[in-house]
Amino acid sequence: MLEVKGLKVNYGGIKALDGVSFKVEQGQIVTLIGANGAGKSTALRAISGLVPVQGGSVIFMGEDITGKDTQKIVEKGIAMVPEGRRVFPNLTVLENLKIGAYLRNDNDGILQSTQYVYDMFPRLKERLWQMAGTLSGGEQQMLAVGRALMARPKLMMMDEPSLGLAPLVVRDIFAIIRRVAQEGITVLLIEQNANAALRAAQYGYVLEVGHVVLEGTGEELLANPQVRDAYLGQGKKRH
Repeated sequence: MLEVKGLKVNYGGIKALDGVSFKVEQGQIVTLIGANGAGKSTALRAISGLVPVQGGSVIFMGEDITGKDTQKIVEKGIAMVPEGRRVFPNLTVLENLKIGAYLRNDNDGILQSTQYVYDMFPRLKERLWQMAGTLSGGEQQMLAVGRALMARPKLMMMDEPSLGLAPLVVRDIFAIIRRVAQEGITVLLIEQNANAALRAAQYGYVLEVGHVVLEGTGEELLANPQVRDAYLGQGKKRH
């Protein structure tokens, strides 16, 4: 579904991505893991058209979308759940959801999508008229996922969905990620909690300072001594 080939992104004189390549197969959960500063978020931002690309290409469903306008990329079926959730705190839950459908004009379809989000997150339906800024961290993450679902994505990219959440809430968030995938939406996941990410993912890539240094199935990377030493201990400590 998605193929990133030799992607290069520079911030000033710093090479944030230096020839990164990876694939996301349709129907899978694929994760990018690595330390802070490895380039994981930059990769998502480059795919989304939020940062300029200096080299390489992004192919989505056979089409080269490198450097396209972010709105066009969303229209093609890629949605992002950003790091830090980024809900609109002074808008209601319902208003936040409607923003997710801002590129759509099929009113019946939007109503169906809204009901779909309610079915997935009954708690959001209970809080429709509540200001998003008053929700708990876990509820805001549900809202960020629901807002992305309103765009009817084929591929959902999730940037650090468990960041700053309590362990019990983290478990709920990963159950949501699995459910999204079961509903037929492909997931590209960035996550500091490498242990949870690799258990959820069919395939994973390890990034270090702008390069892919390892790849394999989730099970293979979980069992890899290099990954265990560098990332899995860190994931357990943080959560």
